[in-house]
Amino acid sequence: MTVRAVEVPLLWMPHALRVNPHLPALHEENESWARAMGMLEGHPGSPARPPIWSRAKFHAMTVDQLTAWTLPDASLSDLRLNHRFNIWALAWDDHFASAFKQTGDLAGARAFTTRLHAFLRPERGARLPEPTNAVERGIADLQQHLFPPRLAHWRTEFNRALARYIDAGVEELANSRSGRIPHLIDYAPFRRESFAAYTAPYSVELATGARIPEQIRHTRTVRALLDAFMDFMGLANDIASYEREVHEENDVNNLVLVVGTSLGITLRAAVPAALHLVNARLREFEHLRRSELPLLVHRSGLDRDERAELESWLRGACGFLSGLHAWYTGAPRYASGDVAFPE
Repeated sequence: MTVRAVEVPLLWMPHALRVNPHLPALHEENESWARAMGMLEGHPGSPARPPIWSRAKFHAMTVDQLTAWTLPDASLSDLRLNHRFNIWALAWDDHFASAFKQTGDLAGARAFTTRLHAFLRPERGARLPEPTNAVERGIADLQQHLFPPRLAHWRTEFNRALARYIDAGVEELANSRSGRIPHLIDYAPFRRESFAAYTAPYSVELATGARIPEQIRHTRTVRALLDAFMDFMGLANDIASYEREVHEENDVNNLVLVVGTSLGITLRAAVPAALHLVNARLREFEHLRRSELPLLVHRSGLDRDERAELESWLRGACGFLSGLHAWYTGAPRYASGDVAFPE
């Protein structure tokens, strides 16, 4: 029987989409950095290293819309910076999929990842290796710009998140080669790493200029809120990209497969179950934001400026989630199709 694999509009989103007013400017320069890094056709680099994307494929991803939708409050300079990071993360993902996942080259993936680790240096002004491909060239360039003085405190944590991101790619490939589908209990924490979700609070801070106050940052409530915030990103991505990952890339690291295997249900039944889980994580974020966080703020005695800064960060986080939701449900990269499931 042929059924619609994923009804993406069922992904719940209580926040209206807000669009950054600098989107037209971002659209005009959409190609320039990707081409300069060698990710896009037209770079005068070595023909022995083909680009990651054609112009048509690059524009179909609408990375400029993703950036402007997720960071509606960012200045143009901050928007450009996060846009470059989004391009790099997608370049890594697509290069890794074509070079290693589709070929099953685990040894090559490990060597590629080891090389990338050398570019993730937390020390300011660290000497980096000479880049040999578009992904290395992109991360080397980003390391020079990602941490302006007001965000210098992110240098170590952000690079640690990127190290988790690229290491998770190797683990995903090992799972796929062995046919090992992760267990549901382990999957959500792992997906935060494999989606680079630990970098998202940086993006919100970059866009809003606001931080979660230090006094409450490490409390149980805030940690739970951040976990739910990050879980929606990666798990909703699994719903949107099921067709591409499972049927085109033969990947086993997807929430639909994880739910089906862990619960012993058919893939047909696993789709609504996975959707329910994603929506439940967003409802948990909303519950914590609306009910538990105000009580914590009151108990902690935050002053007016600290409360205003927290509200600004939370507004940015809600905007980030609504922008991702809009991209997942509208971008050609995640266009869903009909998939045949077994009876």
